[in-house]
Amino acid sequence: MRNIQINGARLWGSLMEMARIGATAKGGVKRLTLTDLDRRSRDLFIRWAKESGCSVSVDGIGNIFARREGRDPGRAPVMSGSHLDSQPSGGKFDGAYGVLAALEIIRTLNDAAVETQAPVEICVWTNEEGARFAPAMMGSGAFSGALDVETLRAATDPDGLTLGAELERIGYRGEAPVGGRPIGAYFEAHIEQGPILEAEHKTIGVVTGGQGIRWYDVRLSGQDAHAGPTPMDRRRDALLAAARLTVAINAIGLEHHPDGRCTVGTARVLPNSRNVIPGHVEMSVDLRHPLARPLAAMARSLETACRDIQVDSGVAIELEEIWAYPPQAFDPGCIDAVRQAAQACGYSHQDIVSGAGHDAVYVSAIAPTGMVFIPCEGGISHNEIENITADDAEAGCNVLLHALLDRAE
Repeated sequence: MRNIQINGARLWGSLMEMARIGATAKGGVKRLTLTDLDRRSRDLFIRWAKESGCSVSVDGIGNIFARREGRDPGRAPVMSGSHLDSQPSGGKFDGAYGVLAALEIIRTLNDAAVETQAPVEICVWTNEEGARFAPAMMGSGAFSGALDVETLRAATDPDGLTLGAELERIGYRGEAPVGGRPIGAYFEAHIEQGPILEAEHKTIGVVTGGQGIRWYDVRLSGQDAHAGPTPMDRRRDALLAAARLTVAINAIGLEHHPDGRCTVGTARVLPNSRNVIPGHVEMSVDLRHPLARPLAAMARSLETACRDIQVDSGVAIELEEIWAYPPQAFDPGCIDAVRQAAQACGYSHQDIVSGAGHDAVYVSAIAPTGMVFIPCEGGISHNEIENITADDAEAGCNVLLHALLDRAE
């Protein structure tokens, strides 16, 4: 089976067809989780999976599992997949590539009449992005037992709609239990979402693990006041305090260069009037590092910055950690399977740590896990102009195929 290769043109065609669902003017997608567009992408995947001979089930948090039986149905399946939801101005390859690469492997095995020893399953995880409902990676987090299902179902979007109600509305609150499915090994193919592979002229990233992430909500409460009569030295400007905090957060990331990452991604200013000094700001903070101790130090620095700015500005600052998971190393056997597959296929490759969060990180807590990265143009992702080449997509899928076959046999 070493000579078996996937059909690159078919994979690319599937990617382009999926990208038409929620397509944006700049070539990306807007397919927020559990919207009607997300439902359409799920429906299309299920149709394709069934046409490929897979049985399909959906669990109570909306995760989809498509199964191709093996010679020994009692063996734990080898699983591969990713997600179909996107950012509000997302790219068409983030997540979808991993799902459709796994589907292409099923199609390739069918074409070659290959019957694996272990079953092969494709998974589509719910709400990986966390753009509409927080936290991110809900489906895999619930599946692994790290996140409580009922708490997640009660999560609300900016319009006050709950995740549970939206699952029901689009018909994807399934009957299967959340979690408890055996997994012999899990592999996830993904675009790198960063510039390293492209800069190093490598086709394949052999992912050794994922960064730890800590998410915070910050609420700053000063005092609304008229912009004209209120002297500068008498103000309690929540937006000014938020700006100072944003600069401090950026400095924390720079202090932990080159691996630290600190981002303020959202901000809501109230009363949001041109001639009123802002009395309230809500903002988000995202901290990341591949090592536990530096990540903890970054968190302490954030707490210190909040205290210092509160004392200096007179603006009350409330810091709430809403989600966190530690740095995670992947399984050495799965890492080696990816590395050996890249070598066998003749692709240039290098080890790499994932800078982004992925469902694979949660799954790695309960099953042997590996990831395959391919380059993305300019390292740009979470952006409509996100791009990859068809050749790299094919290469990553071939590596995924042979790593998966190694474990399935």
